[in-house]
Amino acid sequence: MNPVRAFWLVLTLLVTSPAWAFQSRVVSIPSAAMHKSFDATVVLPDQYTSGKGAERYPVVYLLHGSGGDYTDWTANSPIGKLADRYHVILVMPDGGRESWYIDSPVDPRSRYETYVGTEVVAYIDEHFRTIAAKQARAITGLSMGGFGALHIALDRPDQFGAAGSISGAVDPRGCENEPGIEQVFGDPARDAGFWNSEAIVENARSLGDAHIALTIDCGVNDSLVQSNRTLHERLVELGVPHDYAERPGGHTWKYWANAVQYQVLFFAGAFRHAHVASNMASGMTGAAS
Repeated sequence: MNPVRAFWLVLTLLVTSPAWAFQSRVVSIPSAAMHKSFDATVVLPDQYTSGKGAERYPVVYLLHGSGGDYTDWTANSPIGKLADRYHVILVMPDGGRESWYIDSPVDPRSRYETYVGTEVVAYIDEHFRTIAAKQARAITGLSMGGFGALHIALDRPDQFGAAGSISGAVDPRGCENEPGIEQVFGDPARDAGFWNSEAIVENARSLGDAHIALTIDCGVNDSLVQSNRTLHERLVELGVPHDYAERPGGHTWKYWANAVQYQVLFFAGAFRHAHVASNMASGMTGAAS
């Protein structure tokens, strides 16, 4: 390429490309429920450190899938730039490899619903400049994390104002062969009542009663798409407001890295609709960090 032309191409890219200046931190969050600490990734928007230091921000919690950990989202998706773009704090806690984000009735050592839904939220509000209110919190996740996000939001309607699921395992009864699932849910036959009660598809009415902004999506080539369609159809029948989308793709990071951008956009809209945004935290609690 002509050197002069190459110079102008580079200059154009520098001028037209946004400069993402978010910060990523790893913090250790203790769990009294499980008597140990777990790492979590926290992504702060550029404005958090470059501003006057008084602004508070909404928070989006992102849950990883089966076999994953707190590093998955930052390693496999452009999640960081969303913090800058929408002026939100992103929190990615560790949910264990096969916890399903529930307080297990068969394993008292596995209490990840309490950890993520209560202890992580309390820690983040204490150590970062958050808008510590339901209307300023959203939770979503992929696969097992999609189930976990909806499950936690259902059990804690006063904690989260918005929730989502990406390729969510919204009916764990179809995941009986998933390694490790029986260790937290129990035997599918003997403990069928518990499995049925935990299925998100059986709790569509409760999602309406929770009065949360709700978004669900799944790839058309995903093995979980039918259970997501069933949930969507039940929500429609019940008149529960929600966004639902199917896009080309399967149970892959290529799909999830794209889908999460739509979900954070949805949450940013929900925050605006609830009149929650950075610089609007007068009277809210939450510590500076």
